[in-house]
Parts: sequence; structure tokens; C-alpha cells
Amino acid sequence: MTLLPAPQPMREMGPIDRARFDAEIRPAGQPIVFRGLAAHWPAVEAGRAGPAALVRYCKQKAHDRPVNAIVGEPAIEGRFFYDAAMTGMNFVRGVSPLAPFLDRLLREVDRPTGYAMAIQSIPAPQLLPGFEEENRIDLLDAAALPRLWLGNAARVAAHYDLMENIGIVVAGRRRFTLFPPDQVSNLYMGPLEITPAGTPISLVDLAAPDLERFPRFAEAARHAQVAELAPGDAIYIPFHWWHAVDSLESVNLFANYWWVSAPEAMLSPHDALLHALFSIRLLPGDQRMAWRAMFDHLVFQLNGDPADRIAPAARGALGAPTADQVAQARDDLLHKLAARR
Repeated sequence: MTLLPAPQPMREMGPIDRARFDAEIRPAGQPIVFRGLAAHWPAVEAGRAGPAALVRYCKQKAHDRPVNAIVGEPAIEGRFFYDAAMTGMNFVRGVSPLAPFLDRLLREVDRPTGYAMAIQSIPAPQLLPGFEEENRIDLLDAAALPRLWLGNAARVAAHYDLMENIGIVVAGRRRFTLFPPDQVSNLYMGPLEITPAGTPISLVDLAAPDLERFPRFAEAARHAQVAELAPGDAIYIPFHWWHAVDSLESVNLFANYWWVSAPEAMLSPHDALLHALFSIRLLPGDQRMAWRAMFDHLVFQLNGDPADRIAPAARGALGAPTADQVAQARDDLLHKLAARR
């Protein structure tokens, strides 16, 4: 039996200001926990007072419109994942007004049935209007609005985001286990088309990894970092870092901020990846290697700027693109794809 190493404790520090966050934390490209960053939030104060107090706080801001929710049977033991055939998920999606959902959360505290329940990634103004105004952080521009995650004890498989992320535990406790992006081949990514929330998840159960089926996970485990967050604590998750999230209490509320630092006009890297899967992956090996060399040179620029010997006015797509050039490239791509149908 292979014994896996314990995850490394994640780096921690106290509250931080915007200048240091931009100058030191983000350029380092490493996850970090900010203890007590949001300890002053009214929502955190309500969360510390217990589930009933948190529910009262939420009901004061709740509306009557239905919101999306997911529920898993007791048999899944709180692990939101695929069904046995991997053709769907092991939970059901539905809608509910927020107040009845909150009431059921409290009933599960008093008379637990084992159902896993969650409202996931709803923009705060749509779920709890006014939340974003009285619960703020100063690390990001005001345009980055919080999204809210509400539910009971559950486990979310390791996955990545297509944006940078700051998350704040408002109520309950959360355990985060993170892996750097270069461990993707050791995490055994699931299907691209069927996902719990938009991005692929790892097939490995971190609570009981099956190393016979997933032997390379032993290498990923060597790079894992872990942290447990209490109310008011925050975590910074850099772009594309894989993270598994365990909600540890009977009632949990989490707020996160996603943002993209890339130019707004650029095309989607994820779309480019999907296109490459159908245009490059199935080529003969020698052709794939030729395209890999081209991508390494032109896209990833492993040998420096490929256009440094070309006059600036003649660099075209190899130069700094304008919004018009990006729009033209998008139109050309759409035209070519339509012509191939």
C-alpha cells in the first residue's frame, strides 16, 4: 500500500492592502490565505453566531424569485460527482425560493437526513440584494462583484477556474486542497462536456484515492497544498490552480470574486483549446510535433519574441493586436468554420 505525503500547509498572512496584493501576492502566482480579511463583515458576524442567526441575516435580504439549487441523495455522502455511468451527475438540479431553502437547511441541522444541498455561484445582487454593499473587500475593483455559495456539508472535486479567484468564508468552515496547473496530467481530468459547474473535475477522490486506477496521482499529491478557513478568512487562488473544496459544517456560506486580467478584446483560450482538440490532436504524430514547435515558438514564445526582427508596422498578428484586429480574426474564423459545414 502506497502512503501518500500529507499536503503542505498553505502560506498564510493577516489582512493585506491592495498595493501589496498587486505588487507581491499576484506576481508570485502562489495560493495564500488571508486570516481575518473579512472579520469585520456584518455577514461574518451573523455567521459566527450560528446557523439560525445566519439564516435570519439572509432572510432579511431574500426575495421571492426562484434560484437554482442542487440536491444529492444521502448515498453520495456529500460528494457532488458523476453518476456511475459518467453520463450525468449524481445530484439533481432544481429551483427554489431562497426562504424555503434556508428553512430546509435549518431542519437538516436539527433532523439530519444526509441530503447534500447547495446554491452555487449566484451573483450576490441576485441572491441577497444589498449583501455586496455592506460586505466589501478593498483588494479588487468595485466591478468585481461577489458570488455566493450556500449549503450544508459537501465535497466538491478538484477543478480549475478560468479566472483568478478570491474566496471568503462567511459562515461555517471550508477546507481547500490545491494543486498547481502543471499537475493536470496527474489529476485525471474528467469529460469536458459533462461537468458539475462548467469546468472539468478530477476523477480522483481525495478522501480515498485509488492509486491502482490513478497511479499518477501519487505525484500530484507531492505538490498539494491545504488550508482550512474559518469565518472571515480569505483565500487567493491563482489562475488555473486546481482546487478541491470541502464544506465542513451543517450550514456554510461562501463568497468569491472572479476576475480576468487579460485584455477584454482577446479571443477565448478555452475556445482555442477546444478547436485544437478537433484540429490538431488527431493528426499523425510527426505533424502534431511540428505544430507543437510552432505553438512553442509563436504562442508560448519559449525562444523569446518571434517578431523581434520584423518591423513593428509589419508584425500583424505577431504584434500587439488592436481590438479591430481581434474582431477581424474572430470574423475570419467564424467564416472559415461556416464554410466547412
